[in-house]
Amino acid sequence: MLRINDARTGEYVTAAPARRGLTRVQAHASGDDTGALRVLLVADVLVRALELGGTPVLATLTAGGEAAKLRAAAAALGIRPFEEGRSPRDGVGGAQALHVVRAGAETPDGVRIGVGPVLTPASASRDADPAVLRLALLSHRHGEPVALDETALGTARDTLVRWRGAVADWARRPSRPVPEEVRGRLRAAWEDDLDVPEVLRTLRRVEEAGPQLPDGARFETYAYADRLLGLELTRDLGSPS
Repeated sequence: MLRINDARTGEYVTAAPARRGLTRVQAHASGDDTGALRVLLVADVLVRALELGGTPVLATLTAGGEAAKLRAAAAALGIRPFEEGRSPRDGVGGAQALHVVRAGAETPDGVRIGVGPVLTPASASRDADPAVLRLALLSHRHGEPVALDETALGTARDTLVRWRGAVADWARRPSRPVPEEVRGRLRAAWEDDLDVPEVLRTLRRVEEAGPQLPDGARFETYAYADRLLGLELTRDLGSPS
């Protein structure tokens, strides 16, 4: 069951206490900088994690005058569309409310997920591939600061290219189910306050596992994890080797 560290209290709370009850994820992002984009990305991953657990979600965005630019940048980053922000009285007042905000920002009542700042040299991220930027941002816990320098983006780029190539190669082998131990590690990671870096570490262990792990199982593992990550890891299927 997904648990979130409430930034207001420092205590863990269950993200969706009512079984299969509607949960409202509201992203609060002002401006169109990378910090605002990271808020939306964390909200996107939160929505994906809830849906993977069978929880219906209403995702909304409260933004300032730069909302159109922010939405365009979010779409390029693979973030699914968010509805316009609603008042708690707009027909969903009974829903659990999870507010995703920049660290230290004020929000209405409800569980608060704080998102750390992004330290971004303009020259480093200006022309970054959106998928590379997404992976670089996901490589840190959501409450931690992220430094998006050339080294961080280069590491993310190399990892993404390697993983997409490996997934395309593994797809040529007979399919095998995701090992239950690996599935459990993945779910335990993202259900622990969205510990996406641990999800990525688990994928690295799968990548480096010996021949006892069939390639078909590696493929299914990466495809399963990508439902949370949104990195299009299966994009190169069918490409010439």
